[in-house]
Order: sequence, then structure tokens, then C-alpha cells
Amino acid sequence: MKVSTKTGWDSYDLNQAAKILRQGGVILYPTDTIWGIGCDATLAAAVQKVYRIKERPEFRSMLILAADSHMAEEYTFDTPDLIWQVMKKTLDPLTLIFPHARNLAPNLPAPDGSIGIRIPQDPFCVELIRQVGHPLVSSSANLSSEPPPKSFRDIPQSFIEEVDYVVRWRQDDIRPCKPSTVVKLNENGEMEMIRP
Repeated sequence: MKVSTKTGWDSYDLNQAAKILRQGGVILYPTDTIWGIGCDATLAAAVQKVYRIKERPEFRSMLILAADSHMAEEYTFDTPDLIWQVMKKTLDPLTLIFPHARNLAPNLPAPDGSIGIRIPQDPFCVELIRQVGHPLVSSSANLSSEPPPKSFRDIPQSFIEEVDYVVRWRQDDIRPCKPSTVVKLNENGEMEMIRP
């Protein structure tokens, strides 16, 4: 295993995760919040597999992670620049629900056409998204009926065995994590708190 002294992660780990995602696979990976299960957000079959593994109803949309605001803009409509500035400057992880999704797998947005987007602060996660070239689905690594894992060691082995690749980066990190704050952006550009 070659670990880059510049980044701290294993380049094979990053490249392998990106390869699996580009092939339509599903991975477990650490984000800037909790461990997530994810796939290329533009591939319907991969999105369907995430729903199946999580036993999650398809009407319950999952959020996506974008590498930066420029990537995020490609997947929603007519978003004021102020919103992107808010996302860039927030210190805590923030997921914004935008009213109109585009260019995503058709089975990913909510029934009303909305989609949650976050720009993660974890450098591995950002680089992985850039390598894939598309946003990644990010949903907590647990069955829909169970609480999200606080760290990698809380993910059941049976869940781990369902995915195509498990990222090694930060598996030993036992610092407790929590989900992001969720804010909904309505048609008028006003924001409503969904999850503090």
C-alpha cells in the first residue's frame, strides 16, 4: 500500500473506488459527516442498488455530494449566486434541498423534483468526486429502519458485504460523527430549516 505523504490516503484506494463508481458499482465511503453508501448519481441502475441495499423506499430521495459549486450548478436550475456563497462559507456541513434537479438518474430526485446537495469538506471525498466526474449519491450506511453509524465500526458486516467496494480511508477514525444540517430552498429563494 502506498500512502501519499501529501494527502495521507492510499492512492490505490482512491483510484479503485473511482473505478468501481464509474463502472456503476456501489461503495461505502467516509464523508465530512457520517459513513455513507453511494454511487454515481447519474446512473439509474446504481441508484436502484443503493435503494435495495438500504431497503429504502424510492419516494425517499437521497442527497448528492458535489466537488464544488460549479459541479453542483450542473444538477439544479436557476440558483442564486448567494446560495452558493452560503454553501462555500458555512463552517458546519450543510445540505441544501433545491427545488428542481436535472441531469441526474431519474429515480434519484424526490417525487416533487427536488434534490439535496452538499459540498463536502473531506479532501478524499472531494477528490473521489472529481475523479468520477459526477456527483455521488450519499446516504447513511445503514438500513433505513436503523440509526446511522457513528463510525465505520458501527456498520454491520452484513451491510458491508452488499457493496462492491469499501474505502479504507478513515476506517480507524472513531470520532463520533453526525449528519449534516438540512435546509430547504423554496421556489422564492427563501430557506427553511429541515434538520438543525
